[in-house]
Amino acid sequence: MALFALGDTHLSLGGSKPMDVFPGWNGYVERLEANWRKLVKPEDTIVLAGDISWAMRLTDTRRDFEFLQQLPGQKLIMKGNHDYWWTTANKMNTYLKAEGFDTLHILHNNSYSVEGYAICGTRGWLFDVGEPHDEKVMNREIGRLKMSLDAAEPGLEKLVFLHYPPVYTGTSAPEIVATLKAYGIRTCYYGHLHGNAIRYAVQGDVDGIRYKLVSADGLRFCPYRIN
Repeated sequence: MALFALGDTHLSLGGSKPMDVFPGWNGYVERLEANWRKLVKPEDTIVLAGDISWAMRLTDTRRDFEFLQQLPGQKLIMKGNHDYWWTTANKMNTYLKAEGFDTLHILHNNSYSVEGYAICGTRGWLFDVGEPHDEKVMNREIGRLKMSLDAAEPGLEKLVFLHYPPVYTGTSAPEIVATLKAYGIRTCYYGHLHGNAIRYAVQGDVDGIRYKLVSADGLRFCPYRIN
């Protein structure tokens, strides 16, 4: 069994906001499916690090979730800044069960034990350079990250998945980074960055934490194998 990561699938199979209009995203759904099927087996797990569907309401995700459901592996789903359909964990879990989406699982204020790792995460927050810092949003995300980390099975190495990058060229989210260090996190995966922003992504070891960008176009629509 293997563990994979992928962010920013930006599916719109039941809507009218395909990403093909952006450079490098032509035929992205077909490319993603082909790469996924080559790599991921039914017994594997893949963490989807936010911006999963352009749907506005939970019920509008049906076609996008049907697409994910029929792909191999168990999927751990996180919230991104464009997941407007996201609601409470109870409502989402009820919906997934009612629709028979039994390979989709919500990662929100909780943790999953997979392949000797504790999978933890939250959306995170990284304010834009020059924009006012939203302390309320940051504190909420720090709380959710801590809840997820505290829920980890004892003895397992904690892997953190965020949607927003906690570090970026020219700026950072110091509260997020401080939390990662306080919990002894050694590896953090994140998404959100696309197009030209990918070249400015901070990757590799920074002050003892290894960062890896897993946005779909940053990976050329190929799930990233962690172990």
